[in-house]
Amino acid sequence: MRLSTLNFYTGSISAMQQQAAQLARLQNDVATGRRVNTPADDPIAAVHILELERAQSESAQFEKNSALIRNRLNLEEHALADSGTLLTRVRELTLQASNIGTLSDSDRVSIATELASRLAELQDIANRQDGNGEYLFAGFSTLTKPFTGGGAAAVSYAADQGSRLVQVSSTQRIADSHSGYDVYMNVPQGNGTFTTNVASANTGSGSIDVGTVVDRGSWVPDDYTIRFTTPTDWEITDGATPANVVAGGAYTPGEPIEFRGVRVTIGGAPAAGDSFEVQRARSEDMFTTISDLVEALRQPAGSPAANARLASVLQGSLQQIDQASDHLLRVRAEVGARLSTLDSTDGARASLDIDVAGALSKLRDLDYAEALTRMNQQLVGLQAAQLSYTKIAQLSLFNYLR
Repeated sequence: MRLSTLNFYTGSISAMQQQAAQLARLQNDVATGRRVNTPADDPIAAVHILELERAQSESAQFEKNSALIRNRLNLEEHALADSGTLLTRVRELTLQASNIGTLSDSDRVSIATELASRLAELQDIANRQDGNGEYLFAGFSTLTKPFTGGGAAAVSYAADQGSRLVQVSSTQRIADSHSGYDVYMNVPQGNGTFTTNVASANTGSGSIDVGTVVDRGSWVPDDYTIRFTTPTDWEITDGATPANVVAGGAYTPGEPIEFRGVRVTIGGAPAAGDSFEVQRARSEDMFTTISDLVEALRQPAGSPAANARLASVLQGSLQQIDQASDHLLRVRAEVGARLSTLDSTDGARASLDIDVAGALSKLRDLDYAEALTRMNQQLVGLQAAQLSYTKIAQLSLFNYLR
């Protein structure tokens, strides 16, 4: 076999270049801390690395979503707490106004003035925004001011009844708030079954309490009227046309009247023709509750009939305020449940992130001890080859010719 000098030089240089390239690759691995920098380094591991990196990216987005929801829910919980504190003050003022015999009309007007300011304050709370300028209680329409009106006009809800669901894990979505309709507008009336009212045309001093449910199974939802045919006799008619008489009896002041599973008590001295309403419960917004209370307190109450109507309105308002407070507590409980779910989801995601990071490290990260050993071996081999080449390259037949 014949070896030329050119072939020898070319082969030696090519071998050294390959060793240098391998050494450079090892040095790059050490510099990056990764053994797989391109799919060519380990095709099978590269596929799994891409899957794990995608999982990490999704987890990072879920973490951002969770932080966004947590911020809005915390703001909502604060708004609900402020609304509850405000309702507590409204209840105190209503109890104060219930001292009908000791307060003058001007005293009640003063109470009504503070209640009106509380009404405006409640509207401001319901129109709160988050750090991005989005309304907390606007449903899907987060850029629409949810509660409009106020002052002389009734407060109305201008947004929708939806709730945005934000994904916080691959299988879980959580609403980032409640709509203003659910929080402030959809409060059950009365005791949740029925409400009582005094007819505005009554001339006697009769008043009616808020009533209680005796047998819920016997209750037939309808709008009933208790009418006094004489000062000592009453009859109850339903809401049909023509109306049907469903009960009747003799009136004894302070004695309860029971019919169709409910009980109400009428006090005072009703006049013939006076009537009282027992209506099925619907829903009433908090703004209307306070607004009606303000209007009632601004009316003069000098006659026995006016005092009786005011007493009934105040008693009903107290019950409605309690309903609103309980309603806010239920909403706050839902917010707390969502925050608790976020805590659990964040904890599970953090644990999963650790597992993913561990699996990714095993596939991608470099074993520094093994890599440095190989790099040193490669470096020594390359230096030896270079030194040998410099010595051998100087040899020639002319060195032996004399």
